[in-house]
Amino acid sequence: MKIAVVGCGAMGSVYAALFASVGHEVWAIDTARDHVAAMLRDGLRLEGASGDRTVRVQAATDSTAAGPCDLVILATKAMHVAAAATTIPPLLGPATPVLSIQNGLGGPEAAAEVLGRERIVVGVVGGFGASMIGPGHAHHNGWELVRLGEFDGVVTPRVEAIASLWEGAGFRVKCFDDVGQLVWEKLVCNVAYSGPCALLDVTIGELLADPDARACSAACATEAHAVARALGIRLDIEDAVSHAREFGERIPGARPSTLLDLRAGRCSEIDTINGAIPRAAARAGLQAPVNAAVTALVRAKERARGLRV
Repeated sequence: MKIAVVGCGAMGSVYAALFASVGHEVWAIDTARDHVAAMLRDGLRLEGASGDRTVRVQAATDSTAAGPCDLVILATKAMHVAAAATTIPPLLGPATPVLSIQNGLGGPEAAAEVLGRERIVVGVVGGFGASMIGPGHAHHNGWELVRLGEFDGVVTPRVEAIASLWEGAGFRVKCFDDVGQLVWEKLVCNVAYSGPCALLDVTIGELLADPDARACSAACATEAHAVARALGIRLDIEDAVSHAREFGERIPGARPSTLLDLRAGRCSEIDTINGAIPRAAARAGLQAPVNAAVTALVRAKERARGLRV
């Protein structure tokens, strides 16, 4: 299969490397010129939970060189989805699906606004804890689960075909009839660690080891769980605190992307993770004060570093 990964950062590099390692033709599309140059020169190296490998991929800073693909994986952060989606049409054949995988809320919807709802398949990936070691070199702490679903209705043959493709590359996959469930079950874990770890500049394991930090994390997860329930979203989670803690204990050495962005001098996606909970709470007639406070403090931290106006 010919697969394009648009937004080949930390998580995108995990996808690209593992698909390439089983023989697929992979195009890694990313705006970071040094990353693209390193992949073209030395290959893409991935180390961590899946082993240590260097694979050859096609790499480019734009999508025009690749031509139509069998699958496009849109792996940018949520706030970059709309802009990235405008570059995808050259990668599309008549029936090419676009699998939109982002943290938080709103990424697939933004892609659908540009490309059409019928093109988009929703993906949620958890338990990887990926980061960039340097250009052309990624690491991941875990190798947990890829969740897939359609915007509307039950699992379709195309979702099953995409799932088989991921399974063939070694990923563990689960398909969902309810896309809201797959997004919110991951979001409960995201909010537990994204903002709190970014504020404290700690790994997930370090956060869990501190009782005050752990209490803040638990409150973020509890609020998200309550909001999802109030909105009528089905969750297979009885205890949000235990669910988030067990998730974190599997990748204690991971640093969430919000923290990695701050360390790299980039504006984070806090608004679509912890910041999404107060907005969703308002729709349900609730409040989410802990997530609101965490989001405000991350924004203030970004503003102090000149990353946000």
